[in-house]
Amino acid sequence: MAAAVRAIGSLGRFTAASKYSLSRRPPPAGYACRNISTSTALQDRTHVSYDIKGDVAVVRFNTPNSKVNTLSKQLNAEFNDVMNEIWANEGVKSAVLISSKPGSFIAGADIDMIEACKTSQEVTQLSQEGQKMLEKIEQSPKPIVAAISGTCLGGGLEVAIACHYRIATKDKKTVLGTPEVLLGLLPGAGGTQRLPKMVGLPAAFDMMLTGRNIRADRAKKMGLVDQLVDPLGPGVKTPEARTIEYLEEVAVGFARGLANRTVSAKRSKGLIQKITDYAMALPFVRQQVYKTVEGKVQKQTKGLYPAPLKIIEVVKTGLDQGRDAGYLTESQSFGQLAMTKESKALLGLYHGQVRCKKNKFGAPQREVKTLAVLGAGLMGAGIAQVSVDKGMKTILKDTAQKGLDRGQQQVFKGLNSKVKKKSLTSFERDSILSNLTGQLDYKGFEKADMVIEAVFEDINIKHKVLKEVEAVIPAHCIFASNTSALPISQIAAVSKRPEKVIGMHYFSPVDKMQLLEIITTDKTSQDTAASAVAVGLKQGKVVIVVKDGPGFYTTRCLGPMLAEVVRVLQEGIDPKKIDAISTAFGFPVGAATLIDEVGVDVATHVAEDLGKAFGERFGGGSIELFKLMVEKGFLGRKAGKGFYVYQEGVKNRNVNSGMDEILARFKVPAKPEVCTDEDIQMRLVTRFVNEAAMCLQEGILSNPVEGDIGAVFGLGFPPCLGGPFRYADSYGAKQLVDKLRKYEAVYGCQFTPCQLLVDYANSPNKKFHQ
Repeated sequence: MAAAVRAIGSLGRFTAASKYSLSRRPPPAGYACRNISTSTALQDRTHVSYDIKGDVAVVRFNTPNSKVNTLSKQLNAEFNDVMNEIWANEGVKSAVLISSKPGSFIAGADIDMIEACKTSQEVTQLSQEGQKMLEKIEQSPKPIVAAISGTCLGGGLEVAIACHYRIATKDKKTVLGTPEVLLGLLPGAGGTQRLPKMVGLPAAFDMMLTGRNIRADRAKKMGLVDQLVDPLGPGVKTPEARTIEYLEEVAVGFARGLANRTVSAKRSKGLIQKITDYAMALPFVRQQVYKTVEGKVQKQTKGLYPAPLKIIEVVKTGLDQGRDAGYLTESQSFGQLAMTKESKALLGLYHGQVRCKKNKFGAPQREVKTLAVLGAGLMGAGIAQVSVDKGMKTILKDTAQKGLDRGQQQVFKGLNSKVKKKSLTSFERDSILSNLTGQLDYKGFEKADMVIEAVFEDINIKHKVLKEVEAVIPAHCIFASNTSALPISQIAAVSKRPEKVIGMHYFSPVDKMQLLEIITTDKTSQDTAASAVAVGLKQGKVVIVVKDGPGFYTTRCLGPMLAEVVRVLQEGIDPKKIDAISTAFGFPVGAATLIDEVGVDVATHVAEDLGKAFGERFGGGSIELFKLMVEKGFLGRKAGKGFYVYQEGVKNRNVNSGMDEILARFKVPAKPEVCTDEDIQMRLVTRFVNEAAMCLQEGILSNPVEGDIGAVFGLGFPPCLGGPFRYADSYGAKQLVDKLRKYEAVYGCQFTPCQLLVDYANSPNKKFHQ
């Protein structure tokens, strides 16, 4: 049961024993190759083709002009035709399904096909067509083997588990999973019904409710895959091409073996699996599992995401009421979910991520091969880790040996955690670390292609390191600042080459947070921007590019919200209640906890800078409250005390009683007309959304998509709402402006709606996302 109740991701494993691997062997006797065309329609097929090797048909998926295969209408229709021809051909005794693309078996259903549907009934029909097709595969009198190399996700996994046998390459790129929940959907082609029977109820729930990827060797242990083949090295062809050929050869042998019954598709289950299956067959045990999983889902999602609960309901229906009822509920639920605003928001984020994984400035003139990072603190070491991990030669420089040692240890720990999770071997870890050089001087900087400074947030220190760096780096080298609020143009003011200066704002912890906010000034060259984006993408980041200004985009949106949090605290609402109100809206971390996580000293510093830049509009709570907290050493989590008390290994933290005196000193009378839980929630949210719209109005943001991506992936804006701009569309610009006017009447200019929101409120047809 433990697997079934693991934490659900915020809405993401590998040395198999040699006995699981197939050694390379010659083709079975009687192996003949005949490539014959069996249909006139063959000339018209662009997505699916097949040829016959002896008595085995090899069906190849190959979506044109795409890196991955997706289950589009075209591919589905061609697949259907091909299978009908194979079933009608008496000379064919079995079949293999394989991809012509080395990195992708099938990456899932075509999202555009689902989004093109106008009603839930249309989506339900798509689901039912998929169910029928895969039922024919499952019931096929001729054994069908799925030969998996690369991504096998969503609908792709549903195709694979409908087959009689699955063989996968034991390769890092081969992953299996059901990520539909991350798009607000559920497996809609029989997956909710087949998966529990194949891997057991707890493991099936874990896969479907988290959307996590499963590596091939783990899939083998779970019973998701029957055989593994080792990838091959280079030869006359590339390793990928040779591995695919070898996989096909092995799969053809197994398909033939299944047809002539020399290979059995029956899986031998271990004792634990047998006991688990026996227990899950008992209704009262299943009820207990459902109850536990539902409780965990409710706790994690606050009921804001309908898909996880639907998945539990659909699985439950199939197991308790039988197969037909399960399939019907699955298709209907798939249709209903596709029309929810949550699914549309999550799909919007998916498209936004895809867009932010491309370099809109094109390819840079030269690749960044050597990167230098200044400052080995939490951020600097994090940047070094994600860089060295992706094969960049990285120099980590600090001014003190103690700081440098701590930074290098942080990089080692980060990589070693991957060894513990078996996603890296210790040899690979050491090989990666060999590209990291720790030092106290500027030696080697003459070979650097880019320098990223992550020193203290003080303009004088930034100026000092910029001048030092420019004295030793080559002409082409880029200087990037990881500041979170200081305008890049101010930092670049002392540069001899401002066109080579750019902002690269990472989020902590760098190895976990996906966002990178790149900031360009009026003088930053296009090639500098192209290089910065290229580095970010290589580091595995989702990249947004914004214009320069105090706080850029992300810090600027957070500023007014945190100022409002302080005001609410001063009005007598305790930190635990503020956290409960903000997480109930969908923020992953409570607003008071967020200040502790950011660091009260950092929040004070940023609040002062933004206050100077934007004046009274950025006011709210008293900044003196923060300053007194800093004076008393209540700096947040890093100091063990902030609004809460933090102790190693203690999960349920208590409110810091030392704050009582500070809050009492700064207490202000509450305004009862704007102090309901909903009002407090909306005071925080409207200030955030209004500032985001202001950034778009001023041209800090170039489009709403990057605004949504930045807010969700950098600041934890609720993914189920899709970001501030999608939220403005669904909540209604007019309703937002009305709320802002209500609070403006009480608190003044901090709630004055920006002109862009007012314009959208006055034109009901205007939307940020059309």
